[in-house]
Amino acid sequence: MSPSSSSTPALLLPTSTSSDTKPVTNVIVHPLVLLSILDHHTRRQDGDLRVIGTLLGKRDGNNVEITNCFAVPHAERGDEVAIGKDFNRQMLTLHQRANRNEHVIGWYATAFPTNNDGDNNNNNDDGVDNCIADTSSLIHEFYSSETDDTIIDSPIHLVVDTSLVNDEISLKAYMSSAVVLDGEPLANLFHELKLVLKSSESERIVLDEMIKGLSGKGGDVDVEEETKKNNENTTTTSTTTLKCSMEKLLSMLETASEYIGQVVDGKVEPDDAIGRQIADTLSSVPRIRPETFDKMYNDSLQDLLMVTYLSNITRTQLTISEKLNASLDINLK
Repeated sequence: MSPSSSSTPALLLPTSTSSDTKPVTNVIVHPLVLLSILDHHTRRQDGDLRVIGTLLGKRDGNNVEITNCFAVPHAERGDEVAIGKDFNRQMLTLHQRANRNEHVIGWYATAFPTNNDGDNNNNNDDGVDNCIADTSSLIHEFYSSETDDTIIDSPIHLVVDTSLVNDEISLKAYMSSAVVLDGEPLANLFHELKLVLKSSESERIVLDEMIKGLSGKGGDVDVEEETKKNNENTTTTSTTTLKCSMEKLLSMLETASEYIGQVVDGKVEPDDAIGRQIADTLSSVPRIRPETFDKMYNDSLQDLLMVTYLSNITRTQLTISEKLNASLDINLK
């Protein structure tokens, strides 16, 4: 942990050199990032007002896509902040072994509690603006040295408000820009960026299953009954999901085939943009013989069934273990 002390205001930072890259205007956040931040916040130590961590992702022109993140230990005491530099770099090394395309984009933090006692370095005394604190400038300065200037000239600061105001979790993304007076850079100022949530196809399937699993489960749930029900329905759910995906694919193919037929017959005016999209889609599909495709499909289905079977066994063992531990605790008492 490396301590730093300063009375720098939250909105002021030492100026950093700017690169020749295009300015960042949009920030895209994946659901995995939000879930990881919320999990970190839930597991925080007693007395910690907020948690921080490193954001990983990539940049494409004016857009920054945040695809992953990991927690970083830190401590804040008044105007002082300590950050686990060694821990951050070790975690970054491990992540880049799995995905070298992910780079340090910035850092995240949870917002301070809205009702504060004045000791949490909140900018606004009435607790309205709890996203940026005085110590945020020090942490931002640290991440300015951790980001690659060839990818992004200033780190992205993502703030997740976990106060559940109006039963919602709000996200805000900030970036610092130089404040110049008479041609001389004085400091940097945080300004908010446009932020959108984006999920891939696989992430959307997982989120849908999570929502389905949580819906309709109010009150106490019998663990044994729920486990038995899950074991019976897991295979059916997996097969149903696969069936829905294949039906959706067939519907899209029928739509494209119908459009092409109408264009060939002269019933519809051809659109060059749609034609290029269809051509790009067809060119991206590998040429595979029907028997080879059937074998690949069956192998994948067998793998899916095996994973389902193993997960059911693991879930059953965990349930048995919980019941044994509960019974042992009762007997000991």
